[in-house]
Formats: sequence, structure tokens, C-alpha cells
Amino acid sequence: MLYRRLVAEYGLASEPHALETLRLALEALDRCEQARIALATEGVVYVDRFGSPKSRPEVAIERDSRTAAMRAFRELSLDGELPEVRLPRVGSGALS
Repeated sequence: MLYRRLVAEYGLASEPHALETLRLALEALDRCEQARIALATEGVVYVDRFGSPKSRPEVAIERDSRTAAMRAFRELSLDGELPEVRLPRVGSGALS
């Protein structure tokens, strides 16, 4: 589990605020991954009821979650040691 590995490797167990920040960072990464999977399935654009193309909400969710995670890792001084995140396989044309 990534949480336990980072707590052990960086000695975060003695700092309650660091544990909470790490939890929030990893939740943000999970949310980012969920949005990425949805975008791979649904695409990044949909057509609204007026026939206009619109960006899917998951685009903003992915961006905002990634930003939140990176800020939390930076606050923990882990910005140079970001965890490996497995990306979903994307079919042709789903994401560019």
C-alpha cells in the first residue's frame, strides 16, 4: 500500500498533520485516476442539448485533483519523489 510505504520511507508517522496531508494527496490521486478512466471511456467532449461541444466535467476533476495532489506532496517535501501512478490503457482517439 502506497500510504504505508510513504509513511515508513519518509518518517511521517510522528507528524499527525503530515499523515492527514498524505491521506488527502492520495485521495486526490485516486480521484484523478477515476476521472482519467471516465475520460478514456467517454471521451473529453460531449455535445449538449443545443448541439454545442462541451468539455466533460471529468476534465476539470482530473486537472484539479492532480493539482491538489502535487501541492500536498510539495507541502510534505515529496515533490521530487512522486509515487508511480498506473495509467489506464487508452484506445485510439480517446485522449490525445
